[in-house]
Amino acid sequence: MASKWWLMLPATLCEIGWAMGAKYAQGPVEWLGTLVLVTLSLGLATWMARTLPTTTVYTVFVGLGAMGTVLVDIAFLGAPFNALTLMLIMTLLTGVVGLKLYSSDQKEASCTGSH
Repeated sequence: MASKWWLMLPATLCEIGWAMGAKYAQGPVEWLGTLVLVTLSLGLATWMARTLPTTTVYTVFVGLGAMGTVLVDIAFLGAPFNALTLMLIMTLLTGVVGLKLYSSDQKEASCTGSH
């Protein structure tokens, strides 16, 4: 079965989008867009977790979403940026990449129903 890691990019972008929407949505159309992004991001993560290690998918998904949200907040919304923020983002990214690489080395288990 083909790897679904490529779905992490759209899932992460949807995650960042709904986090921003939750903060800034004011009208029904904006809230509907936010709900669509929530549904898409969780749906893509769930789809990936069906064939990939669930804990790694979830950790990478949430880590990249958090990192992306912080970066969008800094780059476009005027949040303060300092050396500690950069260090923490790099630490998060290192952990996410490490988990992804580690999970690639492991044999992907399948549910066969036997013990």
